Amino acid sequence: MPVPIIPSPHLADVRYEIRGALTRRARELESSGRAIVKLNIGNPARYGFETPMHLREAIAAHLADSEGYGHEQGLEEAREAIAAQQRARGARDVAVERIFIGNGVSELIDLSLRALLQPGDEVLLPSPDYPLWSAATILNGGRPRYYRCLAENGHLPDPAAIEALITPRTRALVLINPNNPTGAVYPRALLERLVAIAERHGLLLLADEIYDEILYDEASFQPLAEVAGAHPCLSFGGLSKVHRACGYRVGWVSLSGDPARTGSYRDALQLLAALRLCANVTAQWAIEPALSGRATIAALTAPGGRLHDARRAVLEGVAASGFLDLVAPAGALYAFPRVRTERLPQFDDNAFALRLLEEEAVLVVPGSSFNVPASRHFRLTLLPPPAQLAEVFVRIERVLSRMAQEQARESAVA
Repeated sequence: MPVPIIPSPHLADVRYEIRGALTRRARELESSGRAIVKLNIGNPARYGFETPMHLREAIAAHLADSEGYGHEQGLEEAREAIAAQQRARGARDVAVERIFIGNGVSELIDLSLRALLQPGDEVLLPSPDYPLWSAATILNGGRPRYYRCLAENGHLPDPAAIEALITPRTRALVLINPNNPTGAVYPRALLERLVAIAERHGLLLLADEIYDEILYDEASFQPLAEVAGAHPCLSFGGLSKVHRACGYRVGWVSLSGDPARTGSYRDALQLLAALRLCANVTAQWAIEPALSGRATIAALTAPGGRLHDARRAVLEGVAASGFLDLVAPAGALYAFPRVRTERLPQFDDNAFALRLLEEEAVLVVPGSSFNVPASRHFRLTLLPPPAQLAEVFVRIERVLSRMAQEQARESAVA
């Protein structure tokens, strides 16, 4: 009898429901002829957003220069542009040799944690988090320690609660700003307190800033590296969101702070980068024009812009609901509504998401997928046209109304 192939036990605690069982069920429904509104992934191209033409033209002009392996850290021209951006933002001790380009930020998150962690080391992660951070921590032998970012606090963390989680095994503090999934944008005063915690306990700061320029209603983005100063900090960015180029798979990480404290760690990053040979060369030619050329995202997030109007449609949909509340997203591409306890006391986010898919052909991500215990939240993207989002909330309301009626009948019988 053939012996089955057993997967690694490391995967037992790894989850990525953004593309998990609900998405597979959505594909099954699509194959049977149903049209599904997919709000699970922040993929601008799916909803008609285009990569700026000057990025496309840069790639086309350099196709002949892209056929061999590149430097393991990335094209020098691209790294120079990233270093210039980081220095302009106030990052200290940034240089070309401290910039790494990867196949998306996802690859670099994995490399940065692999270069840092020993088995059993702890990483402080937000709850909710982008679940790749949890997965990369676990797969590299680490242990996630979650600090809560509650709706009651505007989805901002409590520095005292973070510091209370620190143990002798804690190695790093991760911040996602602007935040995915909540849309929270961290004020400078909060970042200063978090940097002070990292300094007191010798923690490496890791700042996921992929949504740095996607801001609404006068929100202001504060880069962490400028606040961190000489303290070691990794700042992650890329082309996927601000420049609507997810398929290019171009991300970067900048190592700032005192080089004397990070020299060995920088060398470890270079070794890991060399082991995967290099990042996609072709798409790296888009980095310099993206960072030095005309900005294109502000027109989409300003009043009258597509993303601004989509966000407004979500806010109006929540305001009209008898079941939902929401901390208005100040940045990024998502909203994280919450179902009110008094309206649906026995709410289950996974059961709701499945019913919404099966009954109303709308795919969202349950809040528990972002490592939120006992979640009453769900995440949806702001990328669809505003009219479609308005219709989505009509469908959401129908499902929640049916759930409330069923719970009321069950309570009456009991």
